[in-house]
Amino acid sequence: MALSTHKPPCHPILVVDDHPVVRTGIAAILALEPDLTLCAEAGSEQEALNMPLPCPPELAIIDLSLSNSSGFSLFRELLNRYPKLRILVLSMHDEAVYAPKVLQAGAHGYLMKQEATATLIEAIHTLLRGDLFVSDRLRTVLLKGLATGAVPSKAPGQATCLSKSELIVLQLIGLGQTNREIATSLHRSIKTVNAHCANLQRKLGLSSCHALRQYALQWIQPPPPA
Repeated sequence: MALSTHKPPCHPILVVDDHPVVRTGIAAILALEPDLTLCAEAGSEQEALNMPLPCPPELAIIDLSLSNSSGFSLFRELLNRYPKLRILVLSMHDEAVYAPKVLQAGAHGYLMKQEATATLIEAIHTLLRGDLFVSDRLRTVLLKGLATGAVPSKAPGQATCLSKSELIVLQLIGLGQTNREIATSLHRSIKTVNAHCANLQRKLGLSSCHALRQYALQWIQPPPPA
């Protein structure tokens, strides 16, 4: 009897992260999976949008904090180009704060960078099946919230009270951009960005623009090793 030569379909994946070591690590992980292939990698939003792709990606793995830009704007643009694209956000930031925001903005999954390799593969296959992915811990929190009617804390000084736009501005401040540079990056007026900064100071209980910049610098730093 002849042996079957059938091979599983190969799903092309785009990886966008501004750390070459991270991209290399993800590429090595994908190479071990017979049904997954790295179709392209990029280190910035501009590179991801301007580079020629050998084929339309089925899934994109995107770092939320890219140099001089925010992953939010990138995956919105990618979804405009590839409406069926599945997007997995890979981030160092607390999922309890960011995961609900990125899911509302059109992403399909959220994974923190300190998770195990097996969890990354699980997340990829979950998205390719058409489902959403968050960690077991966050899923439990969300389900408990639905069961009890609890809502996220709005207490001053907590990032959970920030809107998606405010989180993006906070990230760009942490990356060293001025208000005018942020306005250019987001295609918004300087008046709008100034209003976001004022709201950030109020919600986070910060007394000055300098205090906001110090907070933003700390905010974008990776968490300490467990």
